[in-house]
Amino acid sequence: MAKDDAVALAGVGPRLRALRTQRGITLTQLADLTGISVSTLSRLESGSRRPTLELLLPLARAYQVALDELVDAPDTGDPRVRPKPIIKHGITFLPLTRRPGGLQAFKLIFPPDAPSGDRSQQTHEGYEWLYVLSGRLRLLLGENDLILTSGEVAEFDTRVPHRVLNPGPGTAEALILFGPQGERLHVRARPATPDQG
Repeated sequence: MAKDDAVALAGVGPRLRALRTQRGITLTQLADLTGISVSTLSRLESGSRRPTLELLLPLARAYQVALDELVDAPDTGDPRVRPKPIIKHGITFLPLTRRPGGLQAFKLIFPPDAPSGDRSQQTHEGYEWLYVLSGRLRLLLGENDLILTSGEVAEFDTRVPHRVLNPGPGTAEALILFGPQGERLHVRARPATPDQG
């Protein structure tokens, strides 16, 4: 990494000289525009003076270019989320959010349940929103026993005893948004009818 930084910094001088030449500006004119002395500008362009932020900012303004263009900064990296799967109770959790706390998003992959699988319901602090991507899921929520199919949504307070199972026959996938402090998500599967209010 330090080698990459050294290469990027070594390229600043020639880049500054090329920009000044392209614009037909003298060192004296550039010094007047930026407030940087002619000798400092000359040493920056020759590479004998190390560029600093205090020197590069006025130069970027004078040339009307982004700071990245002066230092030829490397790309910021791959923006894709590369989740590391977590397997818990046979369910694969793929985290889709990177920062801790607040609302969390997960893609869950449920293998079909074994006939004697654990059906005990759990409770914990929070609020959950569940969207079935494919397959079927069985939601045990308090006294309710519901089958959710592809495209259906459920949201519930996780302090209510609950368990999500896959009744089969194949694998099921879902998106889950979870708020650990009970944050509610304001999403509905379909508009409420007047008699539901």
